[in-house]
Amino acid sequence: MTHSQSDRRPWCRACERPVSHCLCQLIPDLDSRTHLLVIQHPSERRHPLNTARLLVRGLRNAQLLIAEQLSEQSDVYQQLQDSAWRTELLFPGADSTLLLAAPADNRPRRLVLLDGTWRKARRILHLNPILQQLPRVALPAGLHSRYRIRKAPMEGALSTIEAGVTALGIIEPGSDFSLLLTPFEALIEGQIEAMGDERFNRNYRSSV
Repeated sequence: MTHSQSDRRPWCRACERPVSHCLCQLIPDLDSRTHLLVIQHPSERRHPLNTARLLVRGLRNAQLLIAEQLSEQSDVYQQLQDSAWRTELLFPGADSTLLLAAPADNRPRRLVLLDGTWRKARRILHLNPILQQLPRVALPAGLHSRYRIRKAPMEGALSTIEAGVTALGIIEPGSDFSLLLTPFEALIEGQIEAMGDERFNRNYRSSV
C-alpha cells in the first residue's frame, strides 16, 4: 500500500500523497455516462496539488493520460478518431461553443480535458493536431474557483477537478458529482494548514 519517497516518508501508492495526508477515504467511486479523458502535462505529474489525479480516481468512466504529445499508435489517439463517439475538447476560446446537456446526438459522449498551466495546456493543444480537430466547448461565464491557494490566471478559471465536476453536472443534470470535490477541499485545507495563516493571508486572502 505504501512505499518510500526520497524523504523516506511513508507514501500512499493510490493517491500519491504522504500516508499522514492520505485522501483515499475521501475519494468517491462514481459512475457517469460520459467518458472523461484527462491529458496531463508531464510536469504536473508530481505536483502536490494534482487535482486531475483526484478527479480520475473518483470516476469509474475516466482515464488519465500523462503526455505532451500523443503517439499516433496509441489507444487514446485511436479513441479520438472514433466517429462512433461524440468527442469534445473542453477548452475556452473564440472557437468554443457553450457546453450543452443534451445535444441532438445519440452517440456515447467523451469529454477531453487538458491538465496543466494555461501555457502548458496550450502547448499540448499546439503539438497535437488531433486535438485541434475536435469540437471545442466551454463552461458558462461567471464561475468561481474554490482553489484558494493558487491565483487564477483569468476570470472564471477553474482547477481541473472543478472543471470536470462542473462539466459533468451540465451534461448529466440528474446526477450529483459534488462528492468529487470532498478530497479537493481536504487537499486545499491541508495546504493552508501547512503554510500557516500568516502566509496564507499575506499571499492569498485578498484573492478569496
